[in-house]
Amino acid sequence: MARIAAVPVIVVLLLDDSRSAGIWAAAVFGLAAATDAFDGWLARRWQAETVLGKFLDPLADKLIVMGSLIMLIPLGRVPAWAVFVIIARETVITGLRSIASSEGIVIAASPLGKYKTIFQMTALVGLMLHYDFYWFFGLRWEIFHVDMQFCGLFYFYLALVFTVWSGVDYLTKFFRLFAGK
Repeated sequence: MARIAAVPVIVVLLLDDSRSAGIWAAAVFGLAAATDAFDGWLARRWQAETVLGKFLDPLADKLIVMGSLIMLIPLGRVPAWAVFVIIARETVITGLRSIASSEGIVIAASPLGKYKTIFQMTALVGLMLHYDFYWFFGLRWEIFHVDMQFCGLFYFYLALVFTVWSGVDYLTKFFRLFAGK
């Protein structure tokens, strides 16, 4: 629920194309992503998986990722076509999961989907931070420089590859199962 509540906060922060708003958006997003990992770990450790949790967890992931990606389009940080591919994949797979579920079929998530999510979340932090960050030794010597937009786009395109790959994998599993029915 906290991740879902974080979505409007991130959206409002990304309305402002400033360094400080980006840092705050990345901080809220990063905290939400960390709670996702912690929540999943706790649920598995305590064997406390619930039907509501199985519904809310992927919903929260989709809302926070899609909301963030959509807000980054007008800022020129991500290409709209790639955001469309990601949203289309999520919509198609969610629809197929509903069909499979109505038939009593569960299609297990593959590791590809986990990698997709990890790369998306990593990319979004970098894209929200967006600016170059420098660390200096004394007043003259730059010892470390990071272009966060470049890092974010690197992970974004990696996430895009895993998004398409995991989508094709899921479609293949879905049609194999239904061909046998």
